[in-house]
Amino acid sequence: MSATYRAASLLAFLALACSGSPERADEPAGRPIHGGKPTPSRPARVTLAVIGTSDLHGHIEMLPYLAGSLANLRASGAVDDIVLLDGGDMFQGTLESNLNEGRSVIEAYQHLGYAAVAVGNHEFDFGPVGDRVVPIEPHDDPRGALKARTAEARFPFLAANLTDGFAREPASWPNLRQSVLVERAGVKIGIIGVATMSTPRTTNARNFDGLVMAPITESIVKQAAALRQRGARLVLVTAHAGGRCSKFDDPKDLSSCDPDQEIFEVARALRPGTVDAIVAGHTHAGIAHEVNGIPIVQSFSKGIAFGRIDLVVEGKRITHEIHQPRYLCGERREPPDLEKGETCDAGEYEGKTVVADKDLSALAARYEALARTVRERKLGVVSDGVIHGVYNEESALGNLFADLMRAARPGSDVALTNGGGLRADLPAGDLTYGDLYEAMPFDNRFATVKLTGAQLAKVFEHNLSGAAGVFNFSGVRVTARCQGDELVVTLTREKGGKKVAPRERLTLVTSDFLASGGDNILGVTDLDQGAIQIHDDGPIIRDGIAEVLARRGGTLHARDKRLYDKAAPRFVYPGKRPVKCGGGR
Repeated sequence: MSATYRAASLLAFLALACSGSPERADEPAGRPIHGGKPTPSRPARVTLAVIGTSDLHGHIEMLPYLAGSLANLRASGAVDDIVLLDGGDMFQGTLESNLNEGRSVIEAYQHLGYAAVAVGNHEFDFGPVGDRVVPIEPHDDPRGALKARTAEARFPFLAANLTDGFAREPASWPNLRQSVLVERAGVKIGIIGVATMSTPRTTNARNFDGLVMAPITESIVKQAAALRQRGARLVLVTAHAGGRCSKFDDPKDLSSCDPDQEIFEVARALRPGTVDAIVAGHTHAGIAHEVNGIPIVQSFSKGIAFGRIDLVVEGKRITHEIHQPRYLCGERREPPDLEKGETCDAGEYEGKTVVADKDLSALAARYEALARTVRERKLGVVSDGVIHGVYNEESALGNLFADLMRAARPGSDVALTNGGGLRADLPAGDLTYGDLYEAMPFDNRFATVKLTGAQLAKVFEHNLSGAAGVFNFSGVRVTARCQGDELVVTLTREKGGKKVAPRERLTLVTSDFLASGGDNILGVTDLDQGAIQIHDDGPIIRDGIAEVLARRGGTLHARDKRLYDKAAPRFVYPGKRPVKCGGGR
């Protein structure tokens, strides 16, 4: 999808979608809030269900089943009311959302009745309103699309640790708050929003320019104290910062959890009684656990599940029950492909069959129809099998996309992209633009970097020292070995096997995200001034890849060893990442 096509599509969406203006973020007592129950006075015992979602990434097709599940919960009488929160990264990822810069998600979330949402790192991805994905002209607002979405939402966007780096004050634009005070079933509830400290490195740096992340824990403590002074009986946090666990049968058993994940460190740093529950996000993993006495839920990504914490307020006593993640389509780990006839078996929840919400189903169908023309455009290439990608290991998909990037920029010696930039496998059959889009949903542009062999080796060494996504690359082979405590990286040309000398000059093609500082990949090198050139006037990477595929035509062979040969990989290193040499190995 070209950026120009996105602008034209956006105009069509704006004509069809409903408009709205933000309400006051603080909600008066006793008022029906987004489906909440008006309660003149608080009963002696109140049970509130905190429902958490995160990392929807534009998959609005899952939201009718979330609405059906919540309707069952409300009808069951098991709780007095619901507090619906989202942990961020709502928009980026599907044509149904990206073509309208997230407006479809806002429309759906307003129907669902969200109390508040956190601002995730990918909320900044769209940049200015319209066809430009980063600011180019002086009048371009790098956060124009995000500001448009916050302004039209009737629920607050929360970002307590997002600050204006120039004014050294909280970031401020319409309907962006640090925290909010709401009321459910007569209980005053403070809600704080925060985002991962890695936000500046995990979105396009040019769209984040001028903003600074404040420490998460300090921001929560400050806001929680202010909310308590304003009468908050409960304080909740919705965080675009997360963790990772694999077992959910015992909330107090943390043995399956990674203890070093960001949200766990935050929870351990909070004094007892500071907050009563946390809805987490960002890592696309699951949590249904208690950490330092605080219940935390996180429910994967793409809308496949939701988390639930029941908070019982009885006098001065507050207790909680943490539920296991609830999958919206049985045990499906991916949204069903409705175009291919896949269905969502929602099953029962709270004693009743889950019925998809008709209004949200119609909304999803409307946006799907508008995206269909773009999605179904054939690329003129057939894949004879599924081409798989792996986030933290070399894969056929990663190597294919790197090869295609290098082919799209003739004259480049090496192509490199990050593992997190690829989000889905390429399916078997006639490939469409939609297939390509699902695999690479980000509207990044090409960038070229002039660097030496030694500098490029340093980039690979840095990747090996961490646990983030593996690099996908083309044009060289990379071998790393330990020499005592030192990790030594050797580069050889893909053709001919000639060793790349440390002072040899190379042209690297990559994404503007990485070239602008994303993931701090190039920050480990001392590049010459003017070494980076971002091609804002050219096609986005996905469209450049589509053009290469269209020219080549024919068949992609999923098991072609030129894409990935397990016996002779492009990336060779000792053990597993992160690689540690010497005493730390």
